[in-house]
Amino acid sequence: MDIIETAKLEEHMENQTNDPANTYTRPPEPVEEENKNGNSKPKSLSNGLRKSTKKYPDYIQIAMPTEARNKFPLEWWKTGIAFVYALFNLVLTTVMITVVHERVPPKELSPPLPDKFFDYIDRVKWAFSVSEINGIILVGLWITQWLFLRYKSIVGRRFFFIIGTLYLYRCITMYVTTLPVPGMHFQCAPKLNGDSQAKVQRILRLISGGGLSITGSHILCGDFLFSGHTVVLTLTYLFIKEYSPRHFWWYHLICWLLSAAGIICILVAHEHYTVDVIVAYYITTRLFWWYHSMANEKWYYAL
Repeated sequence: MDIIETAKLEEHMENQTNDPANTYTRPPEPVEEENKNGNSKPKSLSNGLRKSTKKYPDYIQIAMPTEARNKFPLEWWKTGIAFVYALFNLVLTTVMITVVHERVPPKELSPPLPDKFFDYIDRVKWAFSVSEINGIILVGLWITQWLFLRYKSIVGRRFFFIIGTLYLYRCITMYVTTLPVPGMHFQCAPKLNGDSQAKVQRILRLISGGGLSITGSHILCGDFLFSGHTVVLTLTYLFIKEYSPRHFWWYHLICWLLSAAGIICILVAHEHYTVDVIVAYYITTRLFWWYHSMANEKWYYAL
């Protein structure tokens, strides 16, 4: 019986060898070309791959198509939309300040709210000017740095979207709740009582002066919750640090000191309540980190 089974097994193996359907055909060898010395070698292969073809003769070279499309499309039209969005909300803020100014109660009737920081730190007149100068320096540094970035359009629309959204939030908070002035030193412009033409002139004055006290355009009251100066100081530092080399630690430190000193000077000048600064810092940092957490995902890289 063992002899019969062995004979059947050999016959079966012989049939498989003769069957063309089961025959293994070696893949064609790579195209070779004759070099100057007459030796043949695989075409357009590196030394490492050439050695692999000798060790593994069944190796097949597969040409991979090159990706012509840019991995990070610039899409400047998106940046333009984000810029219009930010500009609209900045103008809306000036309109809202003009509207809220008419509702601010007189400081003689509604004295400033209690603030612990003001209880321990006396007011310094020139501190608010220092805060605005620091903000101008940080904005100038950020614009200069942005001009040297490779993907200016992507970073630009991120900045415009975030600052536009922050000022939209600011419009809402200052409109729904009107706080009294933080100190008796405030000299608020007189109320217009429905004079639309004078209100438009005030809006244009705010826009032309950037809403800064050093330009003489910060004459209205009511824009206390939350602090727009804190938004600019915080946001510019965050973008400077995020989009600059990590080993520029000295550059980050200088910008951080400018930002921190500017925020402290806002409180030292008694131009905003402490809660205004805290809320502005919290909302700015959270929105920046949330946005970049989503933007760093695979499907949102071009935001």
